[in-house]
Amino acid sequence: MKIHYTLARLVCCFAAICLSAVAAETKDQALKLWYRRPAAQWVEALPVGNGRLGAMVFGGVQQERLQLNEDTLWAGGPYDPVNPEALAALPEIRRLLREGKNAEAQALVQAHCMARPLTQAPYQTVGDLTITMSGTEQMEHYRRELDLDTAVARTEFQIGLTRYTREVFSSAADQVIVIRLTATDPSGAPRRGLNFTLAFQSPQTSSVKAKPNGELVLQGVNTPFDRVKSALSFEARLKVVHTDGNVENDQNQLHVSNATSVTLLVAAATSFRSYNDVSGDPVARNEQTLAAAQGKSFSALRDAHVADYQRLFRRVSIDLGHSPAADLPTDERVRDGGLAADPALAALYFQYGRYLLISSSRPGSQPANLQGIWNDSLWPAWGSKYTININTEMNYWPAEVTNLSECAEPLFAMISDLSQTGANVARKQYGAGGWMAHHNTDIWRAAAPIDGAFWGMWPTGGAWLCTHLWEHYLFTGDRAFLARAYPLMKGSAQFFLDTLVEDPRHHWLVTSPSISPENAHHDGVTSVMGPTMDEQIVRDLFNACIASAKILGQDADFSSRLSSAVERLAPNQIGAQGQLQEWLDDWDAQAPEQQHRHVSHLYGFFPSSQITLRGAPPLAAAVRKTLETRGDMSTGWATAWRLNLWARLQDAEHAYGILEGLLGPARTYPNLFDAHPPFQIDGNFGGTAGIAEMLLQSHAGEIELLPALPRAWSEGSVSGLRARGGFTVDMSWRAGAPVSATLRGAPGTKGRLRIAGKTTDFVLSDAGAFVWSAGTAAHP
Repeated sequence: MKIHYTLARLVCCFAAICLSAVAAETKDQALKLWYRRPAAQWVEALPVGNGRLGAMVFGGVQQERLQLNEDTLWAGGPYDPVNPEALAALPEIRRLLREGKNAEAQALVQAHCMARPLTQAPYQTVGDLTITMSGTEQMEHYRRELDLDTAVARTEFQIGLTRYTREVFSSAADQVIVIRLTATDPSGAPRRGLNFTLAFQSPQTSSVKAKPNGELVLQGVNTPFDRVKSALSFEARLKVVHTDGNVENDQNQLHVSNATSVTLLVAAATSFRSYNDVSGDPVARNEQTLAAAQGKSFSALRDAHVADYQRLFRRVSIDLGHSPAADLPTDERVRDGGLAADPALAALYFQYGRYLLISSSRPGSQPANLQGIWNDSLWPAWGSKYTININTEMNYWPAEVTNLSECAEPLFAMISDLSQTGANVARKQYGAGGWMAHHNTDIWRAAAPIDGAFWGMWPTGGAWLCTHLWEHYLFTGDRAFLARAYPLMKGSAQFFLDTLVEDPRHHWLVTSPSISPENAHHDGVTSVMGPTMDEQIVRDLFNACIASAKILGQDADFSSRLSSAVERLAPNQIGAQGQLQEWLDDWDAQAPEQQHRHVSHLYGFFPSSQITLRGAPPLAAAVRKTLETRGDMSTGWATAWRLNLWARLQDAEHAYGILEGLLGPARTYPNLFDAHPPFQIDGNFGGTAGIAEMLLQSHAGEIELLPALPRAWSEGSVSGLRARGGFTVDMSWRAGAPVSATLRGAPGTKGRLRIAGKTTDFVLSDAGAFVWSAGTAAHP
């Protein structure tokens, strides 16, 4: 009997171990993108990045391609785009708008106010590193993957009796891209099967030289654009280290042979130092970087990279359920669509967005641009620059709520730069103090209006960016940060105090000239006074300045001026269709594009909180009506904005339906990049923010759990999300209802929790926590 009992216990223990192993493997796989074949096109390749250095890894067999980027390699050089005719033309433009002659006003804007040049600098590629293997034998057992938990791309395949493995990562710790190649026999023993050639190619004006010390050097200059001359030099330098094989060179290639393992280090830099300083030395920087990295073992490099990355990535975990579909290759999951059969795809997409933000925006780097840091062209779509009438802001929607506050620092640095270049534009084109920016900027921080009057004469880009400064404070409570940020917000507010004018009918204070971004109110005409979005953004900016000045104990007189101006801003209006009006006049029904991609006038509902469900029900209903008219599916980023808006409307199934469309093959590429099309990264970030918005909201003075939970996610958990007020939130749910929640923050912090329509006031304990459980009283 005792023997049977012992045997039973052993069987149970073995089963538990097996189940634990399966669970661990499932969890491990849940954070991987993986594929059964090499990338055939750029949007199938896998991105790695450290905020500054990026690569797209194709996973080729005979030839591996790493397409390389360095975040300061843009076209042109420092330039002043101010149009000297603009200030003199401004009074006449405003007169025409007051008289309702919008088309004539727009023609004057086009003739006298647009930037010189009319375009801005594009972000550009460094070029490609290729690793070409000798031999063309049949390949088998192929797999390539991107592990979001370690930020390592891995390719494996077998040729004959040799197993080849490549690992690629971009290290923020050591500022290099690291490539590790190994060859083993079927038992895993090292095998001298690595024989390959290393080469650089670049579309830039450049040259390549191979050196006897195992270095391959690509040097060049950037490309001019329009009338702006090239001003940057750049270099990419590869170093072969830690190999037991032979390394030889010819004039412009390196050849490695008879090796079991090789580590390659790639450093890249430009002469960029700031938007007005291009005196840097990329050669010295790369030499210094490689000298520091090459003495470290591959394991040490990998460990430092993983530790640095996981410090950010592992702050948040999410489980939305698992199904057999989660075990399929990622491209097949996207192709097959249907989140209902694959809830884990939404969780993967959410974490992929966080991965992309960590990889494209780190303290000291440039902000994530329209393509993050990944671009294979000299002339990418829309210049792959910063479109600040929605796209750049959307890039940073996930930063605070998904616990990646540090990743927003490059955005804040860009705002500081724009406060300088934008002051020049404010003074010379508007005769105003403070600073401003229009709808686009680039690495040279150009702030004048571009593209054309139809798209570019929108003066509120800098103000929208400033709202991110205030949001950062709301999430973190960092008073020292607020003290640094307040002058930037104040400068933006000063511009509007100097430039707002009275509309002739209601005597409201409005912007003029302006547009509702990119949307015509009559055929071919966007120019207006006081579009709804402008009034909402200026209201947010003024109120943020008033609150900041009070917290910091300064600027009482300035705050008083702002308070008086806020009272006179044009209010949100409901039109004849029951919609939220986009313009001062009720033109919405006659606008040429009824399903326009932009929903600019809904800014006041999301990302702002001027309009809330419980605080302003009629306006919230008008938001819903507008969304119903605009439709659900649009470009990638516009679909993502709709997702966030429906989540904030707390219509869970509608939001979920939009998410299904966003994650389908029409709007998501095989590597999970957002398909505008073409690729724009804002849709990824907007999608990640939208999933967070479905699970947690904190914009209305309380923390609401599961405000838009769809039926398909009836059971799950999330930990590490951030809420305004300085809270970190963990929660789990079952049968569509919360089971438990833990809120953490500074001891003694007060808050209000809303769950299933009921509110609970709480105070964080001395240990800095508050725990809520279903069916029991809340307790610290």
